[in-house]
Amino acid sequence: MLTRLLSHFPVMQPSVEDTTRFGETGRKAGGNRTTTPSAPGGKAPRIHVCPECGGVNLIEDFDQGETICQDCGLVLSQNLMSRGPEWRAFTKEEKDERGRVGIPTSFSIHDKGLSTVIDRVNRDAYGRQLPMETRMEMLRLRKWQIRTRVHSSSDRNLAQAMAELDRLTDKLHVPASVKEASAVVYRKALDSGLVRGRSIAAIAAASLYAACRSSETPRTLKEVAGASRIKKKDVARCYRLLLRELEMAMPVEDPVRCISKIASRAEITMQTQQAAIRVLKDARNKGVVAGKDPMGLAAAALYVACVLESEKKTQKEIAEIANVTEVTVRNRYKGLKDALGLSA
Repeated sequence: MLTRLLSHFPVMQPSVEDTTRFGETGRKAGGNRTTTPSAPGGKAPRIHVCPECGGVNLIEDFDQGETICQDCGLVLSQNLMSRGPEWRAFTKEEKDERGRVGIPTSFSIHDKGLSTVIDRVNRDAYGRQLPMETRMEMLRLRKWQIRTRVHSSSDRNLAQAMAELDRLTDKLHVPASVKEASAVVYRKALDSGLVRGRSIAAIAAASLYAACRSSETPRTLKEVAGASRIKKKDVARCYRLLLRELEMAMPVEDPVRCISKIASRAEITMQTQQAAIRVLKDARNKGVVAGKDPMGLAAAALYVACVLESEKKTQKEIAEIANVTEVTVRNRYKGLKDALGLSA
């Protein structure tokens, strides 16, 4: 009886499209599973757009080995190969210890960090002391390896300049990004032939000052020249040469960025700093800051704010910290007072 009833209903065969869409490799993530066909040869192509909804929000789940569309949940591919390390690290110290790669490429290293360095540990992989013959052999290898790293005149020039830039940035407390930018400027100057016949230290100091100006890092030419042991006149001449030959356009230095530098050294309160910033903004709106030294303007605005907030700071203290003269602070103070109509 059951056989006769079943014979009246045809058996539904899946179409080719349904077989492809609901096949073995495709499924919906977390529920009803659908798939896309895998590429022949076992290696799935890189998919950037979801064929189901056209979305581009794709997630690679290396724990499950799947690529999932975040919008519709379609699993685009499976059995992905994880390109990360085979070890796990939960802290930065563990990551540094277990990593087997070197530092990233850097313009502040003369060979960009691509060469190998033979360390002076003189121990094997098990921590045992090397015998004397092996140590002497490693000493000779280390010596020749250092010589092969710096084999041309340009390499020697870059090695000396990068060492000088490293010393200057460490002494002036310049961020690493500004250090990289200064190294790029020096390399451009070396490629353009601007270093020939000139002091390497002077070009390096001018490159650092140019990078500070372009990134609006508050470092004055006098500070850079003092740290480099080169005359301010020579550093300024090399800086103008870089601007002219490399066609560099420098932004106008904002005196507001110098406020925090002076205030932190003079131990001025945050309330007074905010008042000084308001004074500088009002002076900029009235057009009285054009053509003035930004460090002198910042020092004068801080002195005005100290008077307004009844904070005891003398012109001499602020002038010494800002590395300007008392006369400059006094003249800028009178200019701000007259322009803004202050009663201070």
